[in-house]
Amino acid sequence: MAGGRKGNNDQFQDMLPLMAERLGGEGLIGELCKGFGLLMDREKGVITFDSLKKNSALLGLQDLGDEELEGMLREGDLDRDGALDQMEFCVLMFRLSPQLMDQSEALLEYALHQEFRWK
Repeated sequence: MAGGRKGNNDQFQDMLPLMAERLGGEGLIGELCKGFGLLMDREKGVITFDSLKKNSALLGLQDLGDEELEGMLREGDLDRDGALDQMEFCVLMFRLSPQLMDQSEALLEYALHQEFRWK
């Protein structure tokens, strides 16, 4: 995460390209959506600081401190509402993986297509 513990971030960065290769675009987006579901506040339908802190261990992020979790939220919060919706979460995960960013144009286009149901 931005300014976070590099070891955890590097491990995560290494996993996304592998997941993309093995699962394909649709599978990767599906797994990211599952990750979002694990971290989100069930009542609000978004990832808040409290839900991220409470559920971060489910994704192996239990060693991140409050400052690092807040930094992750700030970095991904594109609309500045203090929380991450599903699209912001997916975009953040791509941004945190520079190797995947090089390959992500088609995957992002697919995600946008699914989000907005373009025909």
